[in-house]
Amino acid sequence: MNGVPTVDAVFRYPVKSMLGTRVEQAEVHASGLVGDRGWALVDRQTGKVASAKQPRLWRSLLQLRAEYDGGAGQPEPAGTVTITLPDRTSVRSGEPDTDEALSRFVGRPVTLRHGRAAGSGIDRAVPEEVVAHGVHASVAAEWLELAQQAPGDSFVDYAPVHLITTATLTTVSSVASPAPRPRVFRPNLILATPGLTGYAENDWVGRQLAIGDQVRLEIFLPTPRCAIPTLAHGGEPGNPQVLRALARTNRIPLDDFGPQTCAGVYARVISPGVIQAGDEVRIGSKC
Repeated sequence: MNGVPTVDAVFRYPVKSMLGTRVEQAEVHASGLVGDRGWALVDRQTGKVASAKQPRLWRSLLQLRAEYDGGAGQPEPAGTVTITLPDRTSVRSGEPDTDEALSRFVGRPVTLRHGRAAGSGIDRAVPEEVVAHGVHASVAAEWLELAQQAPGDSFVDYAPVHLITTATLTTVSSVASPAPRPRVFRPNLILATPGLTGYAENDWVGRQLAIGDQVRLEIFLPTPRCAIPTLAHGGEPGNPQVLRALARTNRIPLDDFGPQTCAGVYARVISPGVIQAGDEVRIGSKC
């Protein structure tokens, strides 16, 4: 008999494509977790948002760690973000030398921006080409408008919340060597799913999840994977086998997108509230 799913871990990533932080709890609004992807670097030469989905230019962002400094219960614009560089120096949003320090690190003129302008987007390198030709190669890329299914002005890729189950993480670890760390998938939530196997959350599309006493999410799409899970994160080396294994075992035809290599699912927020580690998760029937 399957056990009751619970929230195993909660993560937020204050600056797009930088390393995030694991937190015990997070406030969830219609736009997603407070403090999640609230900031991004914008390339001053192109006007595009910097994303490690284009590894040739921006994979170094995954060496930076961002922490959200907003107070509990404060609206997101009241918060700030601290970014720690590999040499352990740090910069903060709103300080005069921050853009210069980050521009030196990434090797391009950038501005740290809070709040996404309408129509903002990124270059998303074709992940299979990155795996085939390497992170230094100039490969085909598509322009992707951000946050198409998310209200507000965060820099999320597509939807307010991204989650993945321990069943999926175990499955990926069994087919990809070396086994990837969960953080390479950059989920907001890891759900512990005792007794479930395979890519369990694929079966939740079209269902609502009740998490704790307040939050309700609607699962609406498997998450197509880009090149990021194959890249180096912090001091951990990259692993192209992750995407190859998923392509063999979890390639799904998606409406409007065609066949996609997937892991995890996207969710909309039906009821806001606070999510914390250990919350029970109740899975509703399909709508």
